[in-house]
Amino acid sequence: MTQRVKESFGSGGPPPAALAAKVRTLAPSMTRSMQRVAEAVANDPAGCAALTVTGLAELTGTSEATVVRTARLLGYPGYRDLRLALAGLAAQQQSGRAPAITTDIAVDDPIADVVAKLAYDEQQTLADTAAGLDTVQLGAAVSAAAAARRIDVYGVGASGLVAQDLTQKLLRIGLIAHAHSDPHLAVTNAVQLRTGDVAIAITHSGSTGDVIEPLRVAFEHGATTVAITGRPDGPVAQYADHILTTSTARESELRPAAMSSRTSQLLVVDCLFVGVAQRTYEMAAPALAASYEALAHRHRR
Repeated sequence: MTQRVKESFGSGGPPPAALAAKVRTLAPSMTRSMQRVAEAVANDPAGCAALTVTGLAELTGTSEATVVRTARLLGYPGYRDLRLALAGLAAQQQSGRAPAITTDIAVDDPIADVVAKLAYDEQQTLADTAAGLDTVQLGAAVSAAAAARRIDVYGVGASGLVAQDLTQKLLRIGLIAHAHSDPHLAVTNAVQLRTGDVAIAITHSGSTGDVIEPLRVAFEHGATTVAITGRPDGPVAQYADHILTTSTARESELRPAAMSSRTSQLLVVDCLFVGVAQRTYEMAAPALAASYEALAHRHRR
């Protein structure tokens, strides 16, 4: 992460509600020993809250240093702060039981079960994304986009669809925005950006080269850069002034990562768009009204 990126955790770390979301998001990028600690605190917050750092290290077959490193990676200054968050999470869980449903979809599941499982998983993905979204980083990205001369958005595959969704929203409130899924066109457009422009990269993995390359070019030309990613510690972070983290849901054979990542990306995109629309309301409201009027006759057919 470059010097242009600033972390904004509070002094005591994320609130309890965000803990489980952060574990799901960051676990894939952790070492195996750190994953054991993260999985333990997520699966049994009440039990782990009662353990000392030594006790948790023994339970997970790791070291005290690994426990402390895991706590810090999750956004807590130390183990004491993580332990307090675990106690808070345990209390929340005891106050309301989660539904007895698993999101694992079998090939012979009845369609009604598929609907229920997907609905639950989508709900969890949205809740995790909202809990883990850094509103300071979001506010900074909104401010930059609202004042931008031009906004370029990069994404390929499913993320490219999200890039197009954001771009068409921004266009409807009168902003100049372009979505790029072709990596060559993305780079040739990025070289035209400068200070006062904004470049947004959407990559679930945080390591999509076709998205990182134009963001790097935009960054080096002085544009304000934003990364929407499920891997805030991935390569894309090197060139991002602001990082908006999406939830990382568990992938299965019948539910590829592209489905869950798109859900969380769309929530972040909607938050970004609404924030920009609020900041530019005097221009956005008439522009929206004009677009509705221009399309109204098509809805009467």
